[in-house]
Amino acid sequence: MLKKSSKIALISGLVFLIGLAVSCSKKPEPADLVVMNGKIVTMDEALPQAEALAVRGDKIVEVGTTKKIKKYIGSATEIVDLGGKLAVPGLIDSHVHFTSIGQSKLSLDLTKAKNWDDIVAMVAEAVKKAKPGEWVTGRGWHQEKWDKTPEPNVNGFPFHDALSKASPDNPVLLTHASGHSCLANAKAMALAKIMAKTPNPAGGEIIKDAKGNPIGAFLETAQGLLRSGRARNQTARTPEEIEAERLRVVELADKECLSKGLTSVHDAGAGWDAVGLYKKIIDQGKLGVRLNVMLSTGNKQLLENAAEYRLIGYGGNRLTVRSIKRIIDGALGPRGAWLLEPYEDLPSSTGLNTDSIEDLKETAKIAIENGFQLCVHAIGDRANRETLNIYEEAMKAHSDKKDIRWRIEHAQHLSLADIPRFGQLGVIAAMQAIHCTSDGPWVLKRLGPKRAEEGAYVWRKLMASGAVVSNGTDAPVENVDPLPSFYASVTRKMKNGELFYPDQKMTREEALRSYTLNAAYAAFEENIKGSLVPGKLADITVFSKDIMTCPDDEILSAEAVFTIVGGKVLYRK
Repeated sequence: MLKKSSKIALISGLVFLIGLAVSCSKKPEPADLVVMNGKIVTMDEALPQAEALAVRGDKIVEVGTTKKIKKYIGSATEIVDLGGKLAVPGLIDSHVHFTSIGQSKLSLDLTKAKNWDDIVAMVAEAVKKAKPGEWVTGRGWHQEKWDKTPEPNVNGFPFHDALSKASPDNPVLLTHASGHSCLANAKAMALAKIMAKTPNPAGGEIIKDAKGNPIGAFLETAQGLLRSGRARNQTARTPEEIEAERLRVVELADKECLSKGLTSVHDAGAGWDAVGLYKKIIDQGKLGVRLNVMLSTGNKQLLENAAEYRLIGYGGNRLTVRSIKRIIDGALGPRGAWLLEPYEDLPSSTGLNTDSIEDLKETAKIAIENGFQLCVHAIGDRANRETLNIYEEAMKAHSDKKDIRWRIEHAQHLSLADIPRFGQLGVIAAMQAIHCTSDGPWVLKRLGPKRAEEGAYVWRKLMASGAVVSNGTDAPVENVDPLPSFYASVTRKMKNGELFYPDQKMTREEALRSYTLNAAYAAFEENIKGSLVPGKLADITVFSKDIMTCPDDEILSAEAVFTIVGGKVLYRK
């Protein structure tokens, strides 16, 4: 027979177990969104893969099996049935030019032009539809990708004569794919008052013929001469017309990013006026993609307005401004990248230094003293070395500042001696894998095989140094679609079928990480983005194919089918 105390203990235990069972069977509060019946790669070490997840508000509340998550379905719950498709953390492009993506939709797309003759013909057609005196603009040409070299030319750049004949009265401005050079006709140069005697600006070059006449090609900062001329010519537009175009540009960029599966982008260089526009659109609830903006403004303005400029998580984590963007050199294609040794195919040049060393040192001081992340565009090996030197000097002078996460944007061509410094200094390599395979066919012409093998797009060497490598596209330099860049990351396969130093390939997990957790880390946002775990923002990308396991070449035929930002389906194919 049980003693009285034992009976009480037994009854208490039974009551506890019954209560526990009732508690466990109790249905949780319904979710606003349930994503189920798929393969969910979470980027969470504790639960790398799941079938379903539940969202309440803009955050994830549970991740697990479809059976487990079905308990969160209520009468008002929206259900996304994956049907076995792959879902991953919302992809983050860590380097785009956001408004330029929208602007590219309003101008000629020159990416498909096979040669200079094609471009002239496209401009001639555009002129037929243009108003008298209206500017004709385009972007995306690349002289190294043409099937024939224009004649006459200077270092591969065409003379303006054919362009000027096709458009005698409408000014024409055609931007290189890289954004680091442009071509103009006679009318555009006349409006900008560019003549034979016009000197090269610091950090730029007006390409001239043997007689000293401008041929219509402009490198790096020299492009500003034309854009200033265009700005003067645009003063006839009303404020309403200007505002309508600015809003349209952001709308087009937003739509394009969401349609490619991007939930966040890092806007690599915007003025405070653009930030004001973003805030206005966010306040109206009209911006889908999340923006992390790098301010592109002078040191004087930064010093005067640092406190006002800095924003963290504005509008429900739609906008963050805590970075500064500067440019130390140009691009390799137009031979503007700043090199330690001369170009293999132009021994008279080592490229161009755009923002001066002294100016950048001042920016670094302002950034580190005011809690800003510094992001410097550096493509050539000299540019990367000088940038690392500036970073190291600032860090030593402010040794109390920890976890500053300064970045080098592109980090494309490095000296072997400088690669370990990324890991040692904690510098993030914000790279674009697609540049490797897009530029690969002509990189050896510029650098020669030794420099190309040692330091061109060396993701594995950088990761081995301990550096964080994030990924992106530099859109509209390349299409903002992350899949070609993911493909380039894991294959390094060029369009001609050749592999560009394949020992530097990423694994698929590393490539996904570069577009999720690493990209979130590169913006101090790994605690709210980059993986699918309870408590984080419900940003999710769903693809038509399993890019983690399908054959390499099938990656390129995959598509984004759902883009979910903060638990809202903002794109559905």
